[in-house]
Amino acid sequence: MQQQILLKTEKLCKTFSNGGQQQHVLKNIDLKLYQGDFTVIMGASGAGKSTLLYALSGMDTPSLGTITFGDKVISDLSQDGLAVFRRDHCGFVFQQIYLIDGMSVMDNVLSAGLLVNKDKKALVAKAKELFAAVDLSEETQKKFPTQISGGEAQRVGIVRALINSPEILFADEPTGALNSKTGLDVLDTLTRFNEQGQSVVMVTHDMQSARRGNRILYLKDGVILGECNLGRYSHGDVQRHEKLSAFLKDMGW
Repeated sequence: MQQQILLKTEKLCKTFSNGGQQQHVLKNIDLKLYQGDFTVIMGASGAGKSTLLYALSGMDTPSLGTITFGDKVISDLSQDGLAVFRRDHCGFVFQQIYLIDGMSVMDNVLSAGLLVNKDKKALVAKAKELFAAVDLSEETQKKFPTQISGGEAQRVGIVRALINSPEILFADEPTGALNSKTGLDVLDTLTRFNEQGQSVVMVTHDMQSARRGNRILYLKDGVILGECNLGRYSHGDVQRHEKLSAFLKDMGW
């Protein structure tokens, strides 16, 4: 059965002006993202990974080319239109979690949900289901961000990202500020949601994180240099690690 295309780009370019010089960060990228995939974007620092993720998610606009979601060309939308697109179709998990200190953990999640769904009772019920799925207790839900650990805060960020049932969850170095044990917990959480059908697009420079993807894109100097298809994640799959290592070596990692 052929996978459904969620989002595609054609001749996608992004150029920045730096001291009067034009810096071409993304160069004519043609890309298709598919429903249910865990797509990982890798590459050296400065390759354009985060710039690509911001363009795909409507957080930034391309200089040239098109980005299409379903039958809508989102690269033609106004800033207000892009804000609506992000609100209705995308979830975001960042390295920095950006929780609001003056709100409880639960209220941080509900504040995002109420932008789309005004039925607070239904939202609370859904939030509780998601909190249970990421193993955060009712006691933790009542706490404020300054009272929880970094790993707990990142799992709150995942719940907030999923509260509006986004078609795509975008993650930018989600384990970058966490220790190895806590980062592994976050990766396990993302993997579980992907196994349930959630589409994920993640930028990372970390091999342990990259192994969770079924599709690895390697970006170099603003172009997709190569792609590696690993299949679905299975814990302890030695061949998976070896295949990814060989691919990255071929890419000059």
